[in-house]
Amino acid sequence: MEATEAADIITELNEEKVEAEHEARFRNRAALQIAIIAATLAIGGLGGEKSRDEMVASNIKASDSWSFYQAKNVRQTMYELAADRLKTDLAAGATPAAARAGAEAQLKKYQSTVTRYDDEPDPKHPRDETKGDGKKQLKARAESYERAYEEASTRNESFDWAETALQLAVVLGSVAILALNRWILYASAALGVLGALLVANGFLMLVPVG
Repeated sequence: MEATEAADIITELNEEKVEAEHEARFRNRAALQIAIIAATLAIGGLGGEKSRDEMVASNIKASDSWSFYQAKNVRQTMYELAADRLKTDLAAGATPAAARAGAEAQLKKYQSTVTRYDDEPDPKHPRDETKGDGKKQLKARAESYERAYEEASTRNESFDWAETALQLAVVLGSVAILALNRWILYASAALGVLGALLVANGFLMLVPVG
């Protein structure tokens, strides 16, 4: 073997070694990138699950509050009708004199109940409009649960988009390892960053998504 041939072989072996080291570093970076993306995906999954739980809970509470409101409205209407009849009888003189005082007391009781059904704040939280059992409080409470549902729905939308972006990022990262393609890895990184931003948005709710 001539000296030039030996030198060529050594050079070729060195190039193969450098290439192998380069490929190993590429795969290691890609694997680390995929691991980070997968961790972000797991965090986003927890956020999405929590937001879905909040949606279900808020929807049930809003439905219960509106049902209570409707039941209270029906009872209030019954008291209003009874008060109107009693008031009409008193005005027409249809109530016997002996029973008039009792009828007037009953009328005041009906009117007091009607007023209480409209507005009955919680004595422990008089300034909180969502606390208490009056129609005013029940309506405010139901609307607050509806707002909570909408917020959780918006959060969930952000987490859903994040999950899609991060799953695609993992797939592209895996393809990049097999193909040893830097541009595919860059695309995976871009989707990973987008997914991470959507996850953060899901928790912080900075920008509405959907």
